[in-house]
Formats: sequence, C-alpha cells, structure tokens
Amino acid sequence: MPTRALRTASSGMYAQQVNIQVISNNIANINTTSFKKARAEFKDLIYQEVTANPQNSEVTGTIENPSSKIQVGTGVKPSSTQKILTQGDLAETGHQLDIAIHGEGFLQVRRADGTFGYTRDGSMKLSADGSLVTSSGNIIEPGFTITEDAVEVSITRDGRVSLKELDGSYYELGSLELVKFVNPGGLASLGDNIFGETEQSGPPIIGTPGSTGFGEVHQGYLESSNVDIVEEMIAMITAQRAYEINSKTVKTVEEMMTMANNLKRG
Repeated sequence: MPTRALRTASSGMYAQQVNIQVISNNIANINTTSFKKARAEFKDLIYQEVTANPQNSEVTGTIENPSSKIQVGTGVKPSSTQKILTQGDLAETGHQLDIAIHGEGFLQVRRADGTFGYTRDGSMKLSADGSLVTSSGNIIEPGFTITEDAVEVSITRDGRVSLKELDGSYYELGSLELVKFVNPGGLASLGDNIFGETEQSGPPIIGTPGSTGFGEVHQGYLESSNVDIVEEMIAMITAQRAYEINSKTVKTVEEMMTMANNLKRG
C-alpha cells in the first residue's frame, strides 16, 4: 500500500533528523574538555506479511500458497545513543590544578544534591573554603582542602596529592581515586561534563591511578575532546544524503498515487 511506503520513508527522515542532532552536538563540543562523542544507533521496525501476488486470490479465486507471502519492513527507529569513550589528546596547560587521565577511569565528584557523578574533566579549582572542586563547583572525592600557607600543589601519576608550604616543607594530603565501570558506554550524560551511573553501566569500581585497569594522572595537562571533525563531516554528509533519498521516496509515492487516481478518472 502507498501509505505504508509513506510511513516507512517518514520514519527514515525522522531517524536522520535524530542522527544530525547527535552529530551537531559532537561538533559543537569539539573544544569541550574531555568531551566524549556519541553515535546514534537505529533498529528496524516490525515486519508485515503481504501476499506476493494478490491477483491470484482477489481476481481468479485461487487459494494462495503460504510460500507466496513476503515480509515487508515498516521503517526504522532511533534506539539509543552510544558514547564513544576513546582517549582524547592530552594538551599541556602548565596549571598545577589541571590533571588529565591517561587510560581508563573517571574522577568521582559529589554534586550539589549529594549524589555522585563521574567526570574526566580535570580542570580543578579551589572553592572559597579551599576545597578542590570541578569548574562547576562539584567537590572532588575523597575530598582535599588546600591551606592558605600552601605555595605549590604536587600530584603524582599514581594520584598522591602533596602540598609545599611557605617554609619549604612538604606534606601529603591523600590520594585521588579513580572509578571505572564494567560498561562505561552505558553511563548517562548529565551535562557539565558529568556522567551518572545507570543499570546499564553497572556499579562503580574504585581504584588507584596507575594500578591494574586504571589510567595514570598527569598534572599540568587536560584531555581534549575525542571528536574528529573529518569523521563528523563525513557522517553529516551521509545523514543528509539518506534524508534526501527518503524525501524523494515520499515524492515518488505521491506521484504514483496521483497516476493511480488519474487512471480511475479515465
């Protein structure tokens, strides 16, 4: 039926609209620290059985053979967006409170509502009370307070945080913790470079930087976005062409229906 083809083509157009939205968000965040690009995923819709040669049963009265049935799809639907968690390039900043994770793992932060979030954005700042926080004000766990007498902050690759005071003495505040997940691609994006735990991601696994399965911490660096502008432009062109073909399908079906109506008038 022509209406089935129209619905199928319209589902394809909607799917490519969603695809373009995902791609445009990737491109918009090409300079966002530690941003992880996403990829839209799709599923085909339910299939319907139609008679391969309807003339046999409708005109001649012949009993149709079950084998003459064919399956016709009804279109496509967006199913999910998959986070691509490949490593971004490390950019040197020279700022002592900037850290980048090279390898697997997230920093654990405590949000304003008391819940935990997870981020790879290591552009840390000092709050009014001297606590280490993210650029959005979320407290870095397990919690560190920099005193007024500190003149230098040192963070080793295994996460040990030390302070140098005015008298030249050093003392250790503690160690940063990293968190990983069995399925990090299942994390929910919460905005502000923060991810949230979901059933798909599994519970957080806490470990030490540099230990087995966890990345190292590099002071004075930040991780860049992993968006590749060339890949995104190619994906955008592909999505645009797919949308164009689906729109032409709608136009073709409309022309066929017009021809059929003219035949009836004749």
